[in-house]
Amino acid sequence: MALLEVENLTVTFQTNDGEVKAVKGVDFHIEPGECLGIVGESGSGKSQSSLAAMGLLARNGVAGGSIRFDGRQLLTAKPSELRSIRGNELSMIFQDPLTALTPQLTIGQQMTEVLQIHKGMSRREAATACVDWLEKVRIPEARRRLKQYPHELSGGMRQRVMIAMAMLCGPRMLFADEPTTALDVTVQAQVLDLMDELKRDTGTAIALITHDMGVVARMCDRIIVMRHGEVVETGTADDIFYNPQHEYTKMLLDAVPRIDDPDRGDRPAIDPIDDETAETLLTVDDMKIHFPIRMSKGLFGTTKMLRAVDGVSFDLRKGETLGVVGESGCGKSTLARGVLNLIPPTDGSVAWMGRSISGAEKSEMRKMRKDLQIVFQDPLASLDPRMTIGASVAEPLRVHQPKLRGKEREAEVRKMLDRVGLNPNMINRYPHELSGGQNQRVGIARAMITRPKLVVCDEAVSALDVSVQAQVVDLLIDLQKSMGLTMIFISHDLSVVREVSHRVMVLYLGRVVEFADRDEIYRNAVHPYTKALIAAVPHPDPKVERNRDAVRLQGDLPSPLDTRAPLRFLKSELIDDPDAQQYQPKLVEISPNHFAAEHDAFLGSEGLRA
Repeated sequence: MALLEVENLTVTFQTNDGEVKAVKGVDFHIEPGECLGIVGESGSGKSQSSLAAMGLLARNGVAGGSIRFDGRQLLTAKPSELRSIRGNELSMIFQDPLTALTPQLTIGQQMTEVLQIHKGMSRREAATACVDWLEKVRIPEARRRLKQYPHELSGGMRQRVMIAMAMLCGPRMLFADEPTTALDVTVQAQVLDLMDELKRDTGTAIALITHDMGVVARMCDRIIVMRHGEVVETGTADDIFYNPQHEYTKMLLDAVPRIDDPDRGDRPAIDPIDDETAETLLTVDDMKIHFPIRMSKGLFGTTKMLRAVDGVSFDLRKGETLGVVGESGCGKSTLARGVLNLIPPTDGSVAWMGRSISGAEKSEMRKMRKDLQIVFQDPLASLDPRMTIGASVAEPLRVHQPKLRGKEREAEVRKMLDRVGLNPNMINRYPHELSGGQNQRVGIARAMITRPKLVVCDEAVSALDVSVQAQVVDLLIDLQKSMGLTMIFISHDLSVVREVSHRVMVLYLGRVVEFADRDEIYRNAVHPYTKALIAAVPHPDPKVERNRDAVRLQGDLPSPLDTRAPLRFLKSELIDDPDAQQYQPKLVEISPNHFAAEHDAFLGSEGLRA
């Protein structure tokens, strides 16, 4: 008997613009111990189907049809009955943890509440169980996190908290709505292992809602493909991946980047860089960015230095894209902001076209911003919600080309909107009226409007649907070719990095551990950390995922405040004293233009496990 049965499910919303049918007669079922993948682009009805089952639709939403959980009808269940089921037997990992977590309550208060209500645990017992789960999802210093508030954690850490909270009670049915979108590949692999273990050992059924086809290939037994609120195709994982029938399914699969195959077919591809003739635009030499962290209060409180970036050197040539990868907390975004002088480096130097900008005054930097731009990860956080997208894109022109008249400025904005694939008639719309992919294009248009020479893309495609992600990556490559752009592309998605980058730099706790040409680093990775990152990337191929050996990093993610942490891969030089001055692993050229940090040769068997 199926644990969850959904029949002719409809979800309708009453809005100021009339009735919106988000889900239109959807049918599916999930057996105990089965993982069902629900895939499709934003707006296809994936999330609304699961929210209807949880009884969490918005107030203006109405669900029809039938949803039975273990024989119990959920759509007509009383609120008290739903409360006893939710969080205990039926649980959900939400896509956006910042809106799912209560901002005025600590992480500990929110997590222990679940166990106290559903399991009757004491506060101490619940706290111990919470710490255990936080450690399982690789949150460093887990016990200290219980006293912190959601805003004190990074986006990736909030997502891990949400996952741990959903799994606390060992639910019989788990809805996972984009559970790994904001996570590093290593943490994603561990979280997927946890979910798979829960399914295998306890018979938990999982409905996995995602746009990551690699995750679907790895986790799912069956798949349903949704579009515009309807199921357009359903079948086993092998059926969907190897013999798709619907054109929409074929389009989704074609858009998936593959780490094992950088060939982009008919899509735009990066042009090679001539090492002998290419002009060097950016030179970064031993850059360090350290932050003092107060460890204890009072007159004699102690302070430790957080070494976010700790001696990074590289150069960047005209027309080149440098991919920067590594886990959250490795210093990728801080490095980008240091390069653009948005955060003044503590030490070292940054030279732009031969001119040092490390200690440049604000007025001097303001003149240079025209050539140095950034595309942020979350466009909604970087666009002013009170300004139209036309005004947001035009703002850099007001600063850097003040002589342009209103009509001339508007013409430039319309031209750029068209260039990034947006309808120029959207110029008077506001960010909340656009989709995530459209807002990301607005962010790109705003960065490109001044015709910059260097653009930093900081996780610019991480939260997008696979088809929209492919479109944005194509757009960036096209813009690079037509405008002669030089780019730094920061991402935790190593498949995308391989598609767009000429060289790849791997960061670990503020230091470079490997640096090489993109093909060289993916085919002949040397450092154990690089190998672990590449091995953690799921392949959009069920047979490959079922048959390959898993390689995982052992232990918890170390704290960047611990001076011993950078020697995780060189334990032979470790001084086991958190206050001691530790050895700094050096970069060694192991072959032409391929550099790797020193590491213990035996660590392949000791530090990693299969």
